[in-house]
Amino acid sequence: MEFELVERARFAIVAGMNCNSRGMWAAGLVAGVGFGLFVSGAAAAGVPLRLHPENPHYFEFRGKPTVMVTSGEHYGAVLNLDFDFARYLATLHRDGLNGTRTFAGAYCEAPGAFNIANNTLAPKAGRFICPWARSDQPGYANGGNKFDLTRWDEAYFRRLKDFMSEASQRGVIVELNLFCPFYEESMWKLSPMNAINNVNQVGSVARTNVYTLDKHGGLLGFQEEMTRKIIRELKDFDNLYYEICNEPYFGGVTLEWQHRIVDVIVAAEKDLGVRHLISQNIANGKAKVERPHSEVSIFNFHYASPPDTVGMNYGLQKAIGDNETGFRGTNDAPYRMEAWDFMVAGGALFNHLDYSFVAGHEDGSFVYPASQPGGGNAVFRKQMRILQETIDRFNFVRMQPAPGAVKGSLPEGVSARVLCEPGKNYLVYVRSGLGETKERPRKTSFGPGEVRFGLDLPKGVYGVEWLDTKSGKVVKGERIEHGGGVREMVSLGFEWDEAITVKSLE
Repeated sequence: MEFELVERARFAIVAGMNCNSRGMWAAGLVAGVGFGLFVSGAAAAGVPLRLHPENPHYFEFRGKPTVMVTSGEHYGAVLNLDFDFARYLATLHRDGLNGTRTFAGAYCEAPGAFNIANNTLAPKAGRFICPWARSDQPGYANGGNKFDLTRWDEAYFRRLKDFMSEASQRGVIVELNLFCPFYEESMWKLSPMNAINNVNQVGSVARTNVYTLDKHGGLLGFQEEMTRKIIRELKDFDNLYYEICNEPYFGGVTLEWQHRIVDVIVAAEKDLGVRHLISQNIANGKAKVERPHSEVSIFNFHYASPPDTVGMNYGLQKAIGDNETGFRGTNDAPYRMEAWDFMVAGGALFNHLDYSFVAGHEDGSFVYPASQPGGGNAVFRKQMRILQETIDRFNFVRMQPAPGAVKGSLPEGVSARVLCEPGKNYLVYVRSGLGETKERPRKTSFGPGEVRFGLDLPKGVYGVEWLDTKSGKVVKGERIEHGGGVREMVSLGFEWDEAITVKSLE
């Protein structure tokens, strides 16, 4: 009841203002609400992030219903000693974002990999740190001594826990990715698990045979022990979930091995009396999850545009995420549309791969070359904050995707998606199909009145607002009395995309 009263009061104010002041007021209100949630949530730390008990498609974090929306660095915040993660996490918090993704250190990259400039996953010579300690024997491929897989590097674990603590203080949830396949020989050449880089006489295998249950390489036991060690060290952090392996559909990673790592996580945490969520990365684009492990709570996808994979796997009653974007150029529009589309389809988390965060520019100010495989910048992060805060204005745990709510035909290349609490609250996202290619999108817009569609609504009184997804401004607000059935909705002519909120005032 309190939520509905606040919304009615808010709409009454918005509807009576002019366009510019209305947008400024709305942005200020939302920013204030977001800050309040952070402050109150930080005081309630203790129970780890979990699926929301009323709607497991979403999260509960520090007592609050939660979706994760962020634009984070390329996963080297801990393993790259030159990266100032405190400054980076402060930037995420300042920009109103609540998640990040980082790799544990079993994998790193060489400079130039994937054509990424100043890649955080590619530390300079001698600046790589990982769970395993260095030996007294020289010869690691990227500078310094080889590794001893029977010993831990306590400096690494101090750094890892410092990273987790800094994230916790800022309300940032960490996806800790334990493993990653070796896409090319250059990556395998840098791994401590490769026999050329350790003193343990293990890892004399092809890069495509590292993550299997085949024991002839001698690596499985060391992988399990690394997993157990990390779990012991991070047992007290609530702002954490584990991802088994990044993109296991490359490099020979087997499903049986992934399930084995899940079993190791579960058993180790049971002994410790804690439980963190576990994520499995399923596919690039979309796929139907086959043979899901019962202990996996998050199913993550990369480059999930259009977000068909959410509907394909919604029946699992688990959280569905899009935790890597890119390879469609450096223009913001395709990634903003990917984010809105995915979250309004019923997604629980979105992580944009933001190349403006590099060592020396942990405030996200790096001006990357046009050849970069993706984007990211302060303007884009503001747009992600608008998405996050728009969803937070709803009681979203009561909402579900409603593909049948849109009636009538749409122009070619235009889609309309609805997330709703039937009869009460609706979030509608309308977008063009432009901007899907790597080339910079040509300038165009829907044009005033060009996009009309029907929205199936029960009888009632509703407040309707049109939101500019780029600026966060509410451009128009009106009160409607609807007799039930299909209500015609009209685009206001935004460039690329727009959001429409429809909320019951009764």
